[in-house]
Amino acid sequence: MSDHYRDEFIELCVRRGVLKFGSFVLKSGRESPYFFNAGAFNSGAAIAAVGRAYAAALAEAGIGFDMLFGPAYKGIPLVTATAAALAERHGLDLPFAFNRKEAKDHGEGGLIVGAPLAGRVLIVDDVITAGTAIGESIEIITAAGATPAGVLLALDRQERGPEGGASAVQEIRRRHGMPVVAVLSLADLMEHMRRAGRPDEVARMQAYRERYGVAP
Repeated sequence: MSDHYRDEFIELCVRRGVLKFGSFVLKSGRESPYFFNAGAFNSGAAIAAVGRAYAAALAEAGIGFDMLFGPAYKGIPLVTATAAALAERHGLDLPFAFNRKEAKDHGEGGLIVGAPLAGRVLIVDDVITAGTAIGESIEIITAAGATPAGVLLALDRQERGPEGGASAVQEIRRRHGMPVVAVLSLADLMEHMRRAGRPDEVARMQAYRERYGVAP
């Protein structure tokens, strides 16, 4: 399968202001040459394009799963768009669900909205930082008697955690023994900017990677 969707996704991110280049202080205190904010996917056309990119990355990865789950809050539109794109573009009409931050005590009640959690459940989110949302999602899925099947993300920053050592993505793979698929990685961003003739951005990302990065 062609990975042209990655270039299209990067261009969408830049156009929508999801991906910005410059100097940004992260929660970790690190000064990053780029910043990614999935909350800026805030139009119908944008979120539809995100769903197509997520679905393409998932189809390329070939992970087996039975349904999708999006952790509140950013995971909710992401899992919805991905499920729609899988049905429209890949012929996979699969159930999906997401959680409430607080359980509802009236109406249908409960913590989960959408399809009941069952079988192999793929978690759909934007970026893993500390891995807290993923850990909570795994607990929700296993408590329902289902099996976490993997994680689908927009971006793998490929950098060590605040304490050093492995990246958040590597920690999820190691600790839970399941695949993590990202539409983009820092290496993808660097290659795209290199081909786009933007050596200054590439140089800053390379310096950042040399200081904080992990091996792919």
